Amino acid sequence: MTADDVIRAWDQADPTAIHPLRNVSEDAYWESGRGQAEMLATVIPDGAKVMDFGCGDGRVAIPMAALGFEVTAVDASHNMLDRLGERDPDVTTAQADADGIAGHLGRRRMDAVYTLAVLIHHSYQDCLHIIAKLRAATKLGGILVLDWPVSDTPSEADSWIGVTTWSREQQADACAAIGLEPVDSELPWGVYRAVKAGS
Repeated sequence: MTADDVIRAWDQADPTAIHPLRNVSEDAYWESGRGQAEMLATVIPDGAKVMDFGCGDGRVAIPMAALGFEVTAVDASHNMLDRLGERDPDVTTAQADADGIAGHLGRRRMDAVYTLAVLIHHSYQDCLHIIAKLRAATKLGGILVLDWPVSDTPSEADSWIGVTTWSREQQADACAAIGLEPVDSELPWGVYRAVKAGS
């Protein structure tokens, strides 16, 4: 699947299909976002300018804003951003895919960027492209949090709801090429500092 195929599928998906906790309850769904925001706050400086890439309906972006972060919630899906705006119209949003980020930021760079439950649905090639664009949107020394799980048997997603996994070697090569330095953390996602590529 191409990145455009994945975006179209998510844009058309029923809200109950986008996260398993929606089948438990709406409260469980939103509580999971609050929990993940609290986890992110352990590695992102207080009050930082933060981008939530692939923000969906704001499950994590809204509680991040409530914690005092200056959040820009980015998603390619107009439907998702409409849902976010209905729940919290004060969160800044931008409709863009990875290639459109620069047009929204101009010369600004973020202190931190996170993307959760996004990269897992894309091919290796598209993931690397997206990560490079997210790195470019992050100031030197800033923090990136990437949900791109490691597996002993890495594989690419074969559907919009599939999961792409990586080997440690694949991730290390990507980090060196893109300019990401791993940061030790207790988070279930990869945490990186933005550095010059090849350093």
